[in-house]
Amino acid sequence: MPLRRLHAALFLLIAAFLCLPAVALLLSWLQWDGETLAILRGMAATVLPDYVWTTVQLSLWVGLGVALMGAATAAAVSLFDFPGRRFFEWALLLPLAMPAYVVAYAYTDFLQFSGPLQTGLRAQFGWEGRLLPEIRSIGGAAWVFTVSLYPYVYLLTRTALSERAAQLMEAARLLGAPLSRRIREVALPMSRPALAAGVALALMETLADYGVSSYFGIQTFTTGIYKAWLSMDNRVAASQLATGLLVVVVILLHLEQRAQRKMRFATGRGGRGGTADAQPVRLSRRGWPVAWVLCALPILFGFVLPVAFMVRPLAADWSVLPWDRFVDWSFNSVRLAALTAVLAVAVALVLAFGQRRSPDRLTRAVVGLAGLGYAVPGAVIVVGLLLPVGWLQQVAPQSGVGLLLTATSLGLVWAYLVRFCAVALQSVQSGYARIPVSLDDSARMLGSGAAAVLGRVHVPLLRRSLVAAALLVFVDVMKELPATMVLRPFNSDTLAVVAFQLARDERLGEAALPSLALVLVGLIPVILLSRTLRSATH
Repeated sequence: MPLRRLHAALFLLIAAFLCLPAVALLLSWLQWDGETLAILRGMAATVLPDYVWTTVQLSLWVGLGVALMGAATAAAVSLFDFPGRRFFEWALLLPLAMPAYVVAYAYTDFLQFSGPLQTGLRAQFGWEGRLLPEIRSIGGAAWVFTVSLYPYVYLLTRTALSERAAQLMEAARLLGAPLSRRIREVALPMSRPALAAGVALALMETLADYGVSSYFGIQTFTTGIYKAWLSMDNRVAASQLATGLLVVVVILLHLEQRAQRKMRFATGRGGRGGTADAQPVRLSRRGWPVAWVLCALPILFGFVLPVAFMVRPLAADWSVLPWDRFVDWSFNSVRLAALTAVLAVAVALVLAFGQRRSPDRLTRAVVGLAGLGYAVPGAVIVVGLLLPVGWLQQVAPQSGVGLLLTATSLGLVWAYLVRFCAVALQSVQSGYARIPVSLDDSARMLGSGAAAVLGRVHVPLLRRSLVAAALLVFVDVMKELPATMVLRPFNSDTLAVVAFQLARDERLGEAALPSLALVLVGLIPVILLSRTLRSATH
């Protein structure tokens, strides 16, 4: 009985730890005053409709772009066979290594009015004025998000099509259906749930963004939250606005989970299937160049060109780069990322182990809440985290809690854990799915307690999953921008913050160094993911 009580207390503590920001946002609606009401009314009458309309426009364009680009590339590598197909299977994941705000810096540096492309064209041909559309616009932001986030749709759609589509399309071919009908009536219906799930994930990333919209000067709902908080100095108004964004994100998360369930149902029936039973359609010499171009363009625009645009200023003048300060930025980033990764893996291991031993309602609820954090934008988490701190300071001004959370790394690591524990939890749960429950029964029959089962049986078998979880959390923390900008202690800038600040000051040549470092770190999960997919399909 004491062990059960300890287990319940630990889970309640974790639940409170991870849910405090969301609970604080909901409680902010109980705290009304004249100033908050005046700010919300003023924003509703002036700028708030523009924020909402801009966010809706951006989401529509991004959703359409990632759906078309991700579905087309997934269909090309899953349903057809052509030279270079094996290369494109993993290379199409490379844009995942590029943070969207880094892609925005790269394209802005090269394509803006004073950039090398337009300057060279004016000098070469004597043209005058602007030669290209303004990159800092809703259209430019939609393009940046599309080429950065389409791998979500590509990955899920490719998985859905690879499991069953080739076999069913072969059956349809034997029944006399032409290729166009097979794609329309077999492949498209099978890919629809995966397509919806991928688009929902891309839209959640779009809504969570602050770097691209702020750098491009686009007034989205997220920037409205920051203005209400930082410019108008009203945390309650910012919290109530953040609640609206949180509701939208929860709806998108529900749609994504619903689509994932449909995808598992669609691909899980009928026994084992996939490419082992039927081969993709072999394209002719006229057809494979079309597929090659279709797959090469997303890689070119989402990875190759942005990297080339950032390497250009580095190669032009190495002397302007702050190499001495780069070491400090890297150390701060690595220190925070490593600390968060260790803590996130520990929390995920406790949650997954508890769910395995006693999958009751409390355990399932806590695990579900932990999984919600990754879908919540960093701006919302920060507002929800600092709101109760402000309440506590009003009640106990001498407590020093606000100073502890904002002048040290404690608040920042807390926000990281709320946001990224879900990443570690998913990896650990996938590892547990491969461990038979009979091993636990055997260990208990031999007299091993819960701690011994975890330490001597589970941890050795979960070693790969734990390392993968730590690496994924490490990379996500390195790239996190909104929470880091607000909660970081003084004189402890990270690579993400420095890249944003240098780019905002139009020092894009100097911003290229920390940006490329983030890209190199981001390649780690891409390599892991591509190796996992290759081992799963071959």
